[in-house]
Amino acid sequence: MADPKSLKYTVEHEWVQVDEPSAEGRPTATIGVSEWAVKRLGELLFVRLPEEGTVVDAVEAVGTLESDDVVADLHAPVSGPVVELNQAVLDDPTLVNRDPYGEGWLYRVRLGNAAALDSLLGYEDYVTLTG
Repeated sequence: MADPKSLKYTVEHEWVQVDEPSAEGRPTATIGVSEWAVKRLGELLFVRLPEEGTVVDAVEAVGTLESDDVVADLHAPVSGPVVELNQAVLDDPTLVNRDPYGEGWLYRVRLGNAAALDSLLGYEDYVTLTG
């Protein structure tokens, strides 16, 4: 489970955890949605994620999270190619509800520019935003 205090956040309520650099030296970023957002969405019924291999651009809508009452856009917090999807979440979207910072992660991106993380919110700023 990721420590929420160590993550970066977007104003759209996605979180990012930077993982160790790969063999070619570029780190990956694991991306999920915050517990705050999950509580407001309700129990998820469907998750649509970008396809593996797709290059996503930061802030771009790349998927959706759907509950009984809401269809929310999922935005890419960073740019780069999608290198892995969480198949368990695609099979059982309620994993996001039960464990948004652990088993409920959504997808991984090979970071194109690690400096882009500087524009994201730290934990304290995110807590202030969601007040």
